[in-house]
Amino acid sequence: MTEVVITGIGQTEVGEHWGISLRDLALDAIQGALKDAGGLKPQALFVGNMLAPNLSNQAHLGALIADYAGLTGIEAVTVEAAGASGGAALRQGYLAIASGMVDVALVVGVEKFTDKIGSEVEEALSTTSDSDFEAVQGMTAAAQAALLMMRYMHENNVPANGFANFALTAHANGVANKNAMFRKAIKSETYTKAEMVSDPLNIFDMAPNADGAAAFVLTRRNLLPLNWQNQLVKIAGSAASSDTLALHDRKDLLYFDTAQISAGKAMKQAGVVLDQINFFEYHDAFSIYAALSLEAVGFAIKGRGWKLAEDGGISIKGKIPCATMGGMKARGFPGGASGAYQAVEAVIQLRGQAEANQIPNAKVGLIQSLGGPASTAVSHILQRLD
Repeated sequence: MTEVVITGIGQTEVGEHWGISLRDLALDAIQGALKDAGGLKPQALFVGNMLAPNLSNQAHLGALIADYAGLTGIEAVTVEAAGASGGAALRQGYLAIASGMVDVALVVGVEKFTDKIGSEVEEALSTTSDSDFEAVQGMTAAAQAALLMMRYMHENNVPANGFANFALTAHANGVANKNAMFRKAIKSETYTKAEMVSDPLNIFDMAPNADGAAAFVLTRRNLLPLNWQNQLVKIAGSAASSDTLALHDRKDLLYFDTAQISAGKAMKQAGVVLDQINFFEYHDAFSIYAALSLEAVGFAIKGRGWKLAEDGGISIKGKIPCATMGGMKARGFPGGASGAYQAVEAVIQLRGQAEANQIPNAKVGLIQSLGGPASTAVSHILQRLD
């Protein structure tokens, strides 16, 4: 089978970049990835973005970014799948290389939240939900997550601080990530006293919206120069799945079918089982999403994802390390770029370059991006090549 490898990575610091444009963020990440790739020339560009038409008044990002990066002439398109846009762009790049139609692909995820403020951001975010049946009622992503969290806590007898360790773990891991928005650990008391956003979801149960860009270069292993020296990471499995856009149309509100389906297909393609996965970069836009993802993938039984976190199972030294570079909670949530950051961070782990956050002898990682409450899920298995 064709071995698709990630040869170069680049990323910007995640934060509020008021004075930096969307195109400049993308260019910064792209230049880093191309330099790391040793001069490979891309033939196609896939841009993962969620809200640029709404927040930055800019569509047609493929052409815009290709032009700005000095890559006019190549194929360039934008991929949108709400919060899963970066993961979906990675999948499109993977498919292009695996098909043989493209030899070298460049993927970049970019988002610029600070081009708008306040209610305008909430209005833009609402476009990723069902406009006719959710957004029109004033339902926000946070309110929806809070309702899910409340129902989950009721059905599974979860204590008030039962989700605390998702935030504590993320912030502990974010300390050593120089590109993270928040680089300070928090204590259990801090979580308990945190301001409530939408009961029972508090400010530490949701990831902060942020600006950022992450990029990587893909090719086939047989196309690498003979003198290639970087540690290679291959995409061993890739899969995507979709569900109803409106949450109320689901048979089971507390089970992410798409997370299970896409992860299962990716693992089957890669020929790995759960016990062989060394870390999991889940989509922790909200703590409840992290718990439901752990359960859907199979790392915890239904209703016990929160307990796996409470018992330390998701820490760097736990049963299945998660959010190893801070996740969306500490690194920040750069919208459609989030999946691209997951891929870059996973490559750093598999290259053995995660320093204080390094998982010893990490060989296989699972990354998963979600669009909305898992209306879309894109999963990839990344594997170190020795």
